[in-house]
Amino acid sequence: CIGGAVYDRKHRLHAPLEMETSNPVESFNSFGGVARNVAENLALLGEKPVFISAVGDDQDGHHLLTHLRGRGVDVSRVIVVPGRKTAEYGAVLSPNGDLVLGIADMAIFDMLTPETLARTLPHLASASWVFADTNLPVETLNALMKRHGGGRYQLAVDAVSTPKARKLSVDLTGIDLLFLNADEAAVILSQPRAQTPEQALDAARALRERGAGCVQVSIGAKGIAIAGQGIEKLVEAVAAAVVDITGAGDSAIAGTLFGLLSGKTMEEAARLGSLMGALTIETIGTVRADLSRATLENHARARLVSE
Repeated sequence: CIGGAVYDRKHRLHAPLEMETSNPVESFNSFGGVARNVAENLALLGEKPVFISAVGDDQDGHHLLTHLRGRGVDVSRVIVVPGRKTAEYGAVLSPNGDLVLGIADMAIFDMLTPETLARTLPHLASASWVFADTNLPVETLNALMKRHGGGRYQLAVDAVSTPKARKLSVDLTGIDLLFLNADEAAVILSQPRAQTPEQALDAARALRERGAGCVQVSIGAKGIAIAGQGIEKLVEAVAAAVVDITGAGDSAIAGTLFGLLSGKTMEEAARLGSLMGALTIETIGTVRADLSRATLENHARARLVSE
């Protein structure tokens, strides 16, 4: 897993936001970053992920790495940068847990260039899957897509946000599995946002025509549209009682990758990812604290309907 490692500071409003005045909130902190979140979720499910990123030589960075080590994530290839600040994300949430405002200081990830990672890229040669997020510089994403340093790994990429989605080139060849939401798909395709599952499926098809092997376009509670070789499918979202949506998409990615690593089909893996997203939404925290393979399997038996 290559990409963002972030210290999250989240604030839930007691009432709807009022601009230009003080708003009472409940505050809580956690670790974040898309690739970091995916790595931690995979470790809790029993996998042995290697995490590659950059953090500052500061308290937040050291706490973040200590936490991941405790979860079973290999952080030996994370770059610790003296004099730089660990990336930070601030979120203001509505009383029902929806995102009202997000702010991010991610400048440290500009250091994750192909040259900086030159000693790391050859280690990817033995990987079956590599997951990257678009916190990485454009040239690093392109190096992964072109398999610089060797390797026959399958590459999964998450678009992260509408501004960062613009880092992805017109030619998506080299991406085996692309994760994004309807807003990010609209930015890449320069077309209106998909409002229905059918429109999301059209967007997934259009992105696949640009070279991606398989594309998953999420439209929140309306589900996931999947277009890939031998599959064009709308997967329904798993119903959840919303507590905090932060990290739900990252958990869904981890669940999908876990499913694929376990030998499931793309559709089965996507359903598992949808369940993972629901499990995260139902708790406070970017990663569900009590997550385990057994927990996921129990919820899958109770909440996933076979078709």
